[in-house]
Amino acid sequence: MAATDPPKRWELALYRFLRVLILGVAKLFGRIEIVGRENIPRHGAFVLAPVHRSNIDFALVSLVTPRRMRYMGKASIWKYKLLVPFWNALGAFPVHRGAVDREALRSSIAVIDAGEPLVMFPEGTRQSGPVVEELFDGTVYVAAKTQVPIVPVGIGGSEAAMPKGSKFIRPSKIVIVVGEPLDPPAPRDNGGTSRRAVKELTDQLRAELQKLFDEAQSRAS
Repeated sequence: MAATDPPKRWELALYRFLRVLILGVAKLFGRIEIVGRENIPRHGAFVLAPVHRSNIDFALVSLVTPRRMRYMGKASIWKYKLLVPFWNALGAFPVHRGAVDREALRSSIAVIDAGEPLVMFPEGTRQSGPVVEELFDGTVYVAAKTQVPIVPVGIGGSEAAMPKGSKFIRPSKIVIVVGEPLDPPAPRDNGGTSRRAVKELTDQLRAELQKLFDEAQSRAS
């Protein structure tokens, strides 16, 4: 499935079913609270930028909006034919690990250009602990290139529910705090964006994520 392939009706139906299932599982294993839903744009594309502390984060962020969002997934998981409809319905699109980063960025930009919301974890891989460390600038770069807002998200309790190395979900309260959208840096006359502007917004995003993560953790404890 290419990043810009439109979803089939049954894929949208399966996505809605999976979203309800995720909510049910979250409630089964503990209370879940979502703060700031009103900050999610109702129309148009945007980049959702959550903190990343657990393998369940990608599923949890689907609960912030009924809109179908898109995710990057390593291409190798598409080799399991029986699971392909599941990945496609979830809004995932394949990215080849080890390939030039430009491939992932091109696919991400194509998703945004198609008018769809895109989930990007600015910390890159799953992290651990209470501190949001230095972010990759890919999230801001994609937002700048496509001129869409970035919606930062803090997730508290997901690391306790399923920490690194765990194969099972533990009962834990989970809190998702959605921050106000951050506007992309204005383009230069030539249509590009300066590295300085990207760096400044990346630093701002990091500060905002830390604030939201702290609030989410506090509410989840």
